[in-house]
Amino acid sequence: MTDLSIVSVETTILDVPLVRPHKFATTSMTAQPLLLVAVTTAGGVTGYGEGVVPGGPWWGGESVETMQAIVEKYIVPVLLGRGVDEITGIMSDIERVVANARFAKAAVDVALHDAWARSLGVPVHTLLGGAFRKSVDVTWALGAAPAEEIIEEALGLVESKRHFSFKLKMGALDPAVDTARVVQIAQALRGKAGVRIDVNARWDRLTALKYVPRLVEGGVELIEQPTPGEQLEVLAELNRLVPVPVMADESVQTPHDALEVARRGAADVIALKTTKCGGLKKSREVVAIAKAAGIACHGATSIEGPIGTAASIHFACAEPGIDFGTELFGPLLFSEELLQEPIRYADGQVFLPEGPGLGIELNMDAVKTWTRN
Repeated sequence: MTDLSIVSVETTILDVPLVRPHKFATTSMTAQPLLLVAVTTAGGVTGYGEGVVPGGPWWGGESVETMQAIVEKYIVPVLLGRGVDEITGIMSDIERVVANARFAKAAVDVALHDAWARSLGVPVHTLLGGAFRKSVDVTWALGAAPAEEIIEEALGLVESKRHFSFKLKMGALDPAVDTARVVQIAQALRGKAGVRIDVNARWDRLTALKYVPRLVEGGVELIEQPTPGEQLEVLAELNRLVPVPVMADESVQTPHDALEVARRGAADVIALKTTKCGGLKKSREVVAIAKAAGIACHGATSIEGPIGTAASIHFACAEPGIDFGTELFGPLLFSEELLQEPIRYADGQVFLPEGPGLGIELNMDAVKTWTRN
C-alpha cells in the first residue's frame, strides 16, 4: 500500500453542455457546471470527487463557485497531511469549521473514498461493505417539450430498452395546464412504462390537494415533493390522501430530517442523493434511519457528471436500503463524454463500473476542453 498522506487538493470548474435543455420548477439549464475535486497522496494516487447541484443555488443555496471557495479556503487546510483513510475524523473536523455546505462536503468525501480505494487497489464499494448487485434500475427524466414530443421520446426509449420508467418535472406552469400535460403523457404510456412527477416543492397546500389526486387518477405512479420541504405536516396529509407513494426530496437532507419524516409518516420513499447528504458516509446514516422506519429509498440525482454518478452507483450497489430504483442518468444528459470508457446503460439499468476506486478514468482532454476560462 502506498503512502496515504494527502499532499495536494486541486479544484476545477467545468461547464459541460447538455443534449437538450433540462427544466426545473424555477429554472432551466443548457449546460451543467461541475466542480472537480482532486485529492493526491504522497504515494502518487489521485482520487476525484464532484461538487454539483441541480441547476444552481436555487435548490440548496450552493453553486460550483461557492463550493470551490469553501473547499479551497476552509476544507483544504483540514485535509493536508492527513491520510485518505481517515475519512471519519476528517469529515468530523470539517464539520467544526464549515456548517451545512453538504454538496461541497460530498465532493471531498467521494474524493477521499476514491483515493483510498485506489491506494488499496479495490473498488469504492469494498469500503462500503461490498457490492451485492452489479446494476440498478434507472429512471429517465423527460424534458419540457410539448406532450406529443415527450411521448415520442419515451416510447423510443422503451422500444430501445434503455428505460422503462420516466419522471416529469412540474411546478413551472399553471397547475391546471401542467396537470393536463402530465396526464396526457401518463395515459399514452399506460401499460408501457411508469410515469412519476416532481414538483420541486413549488405548490402550496391547496394547490397540491386539488391537483395531486388528479395526477394519481390520471396514471401517475409516484408524487415527489409537491410542497415546501419544511412543511412536513402537509406532506404527511398528502401521503395519507393518495394511494400511490409520496417521495420526500427537499424535505430530507440530513439524518435528522429522515427521522422527522419517519415520525410524521410524511413519505413512503426518500430521495437519497449522496450529494445533498454530504457524501457516502452521511448517506449511510440517512438510509439506516429509513430502513428502521420501513421507508424505501430511491437513488436520486443532482444531474451529476460521471464522477458523482459513479459514486452513487457504488453506493446503491452496496446498500440494500436503496430499494426503490434510481435516477442516476446524469451522464446520459451530457452531450460530451468526460470518461475514457462511458458508464454503461442498458435494459433499464445502469451498471456498476469495474476497477479500483470509482472504476472510471477521466478523459483529461475532454476535461480541459470544458474547463471554465
